[in-house]
Amino acid sequence: MGLLSILRKLKSTPDQEVRILLLGLDNAGKTTLLKQLASEDISHITPTQGFNIKSVQSQGFKLNVWDIGGQRKIRPYWRNYFENTDILIYVIDSADRKRFEETGQELAELLDEEKLGGVPVLIFANKQDLLTAAPASEIAEGLNLHTIRDRVWQIQSCSALSGEGVQRLFLRGTESASHD
Repeated sequence: MGLLSILRKLKSTPDQEVRILLLGLDNAGKTTLLKQLASEDISHITPTQGFNIKSVQSQGFKLNVWDIGGQRKIRPYWRNYFENTDILIYVIDSADRKRFEETGQELAELLDEEKLGGVPVLIFANKQDLLTAAPASEIAEGLNLHTIRDRVWQIQSCSALSGEGVQRLFLRGTESASHD
């Protein structure tokens, strides 16, 4: 199930605005993913200090994407952005295996947040272009995603740098692991 399928379930008419919260640890590739989605230049990206907001038109939907920095000192402020979130996108650096436990803890805390209760979650297993990247199936298993029962979720392999897997999830759906 892709983003459009979820949007159609959430919104009765496609001309509505959709609030998407884009989270993940620092250096996971959130801003690169957002710029790739918006068809913007990705050659000069710096770490997000605070947040970026981009509005992207897709298939009649206006996607307002809030890209929040992932540095440890910024994470406590994530909760300030939970209100009225329609979809949570969580980005994982698939090649940074040393941080899988940390990213898993952050994701688990997000899924326990009352203000995000029932909000669909799209997880991007980013940086699949790197040889050391763990496959999405391994990440899903390691994070026990199969235990998520209170919301629609999906994990998608991607490379924000090349764009591989990004547009597929947003526009056409995918064959990656999902639960709904």
